[in-house]
Amino acid sequence: MTKYIIDSHAHLDDSRFDEDRVDLIERFEKDDVYAMINPAFDLDSSKRSIDLSNNNEKIFAMVGTHPHDAKDYNEEVEKQYIELSKNPKVVAVGEIGLDYYYDNSEREVQRDVFIRQIELARTLDLPIVIHSRDAVEDTYKILSEHAKDMKVLLHAFSESWEVCERYLKLGYKIALGGVVTFKNARKLLEVAEKVPLENLLLETDSPYLTPHPHRGKRNEPSYTHFVAEKIAELKGIPVEEVRQHALKNTFEFFELEKYGLTNPLSKE
Repeated sequence: MTKYIIDSHAHLDDSRFDEDRVDLIERFEKDDVYAMINPAFDLDSSKRSIDLSNNNEKIFAMVGTHPHDAKDYNEEVEKQYIELSKNPKVVAVGEIGLDYYYDNSEREVQRDVFIRQIELARTLDLPIVIHSRDAVEDTYKILSEHAKDMKVLLHAFSESWEVCERYLKLGYKIALGGVVTFKNARKLLEVAEKVPLENLLLETDSPYLTPHPHRGKRNEPSYTHFVAEKIAELKGIPVEEVRQHALKNTFEFFELEKYGLTNPLSKE
């Protein structure tokens, strides 16, 4: 059983890490953080994500446009994503999807850009990482119609078990983060208890969604351990079992060995 976690979704390029980013990354080994995937939300953050991954062996990057910024997506941005994806540390297109809570971009534009980026990922032969908020039906419809036979990860999943089951039937992976430690997260506790370990990834969404007991402070990748511990408690199994399955699933989903990262489970 492994002691390691991989944070499958952390925005370590965020300005809130500017003062101690280097120190935090240097603590990965001590904190048993084996690796981390850094998502993007627009062209600039895609470039930052790649720069961060190029300078750190255990950090990998995504490229993509978040639904908040869908209004800024165009052919030139797409061409740059194609070029950026040639970098050997780019492992996915994300985070992409729909956000009807803030509606920072018109919904029709969000849907169009979501579909365009799914097709981009298909062309690039990369998995996709999904952001979906208050948009269950449209997210499901677009994914079921346009992402057939693709690797799909529902990032920071926060819907009901019934919605989760629908995605599991499509063969998708579910990433759970710090919200599972919140006292008022009743429906997500059911998801954490019932989701098969074979479909589970762990994340923090740093610097957001900090888990208990650090809620209210800045989140960071090492706090993924708190997520694993809570899921293990809910499932009534050893935390090492949660970590092992999540690590295995993350390696397989992002094909991290193909990108030069040694799988610690292969040594066990």
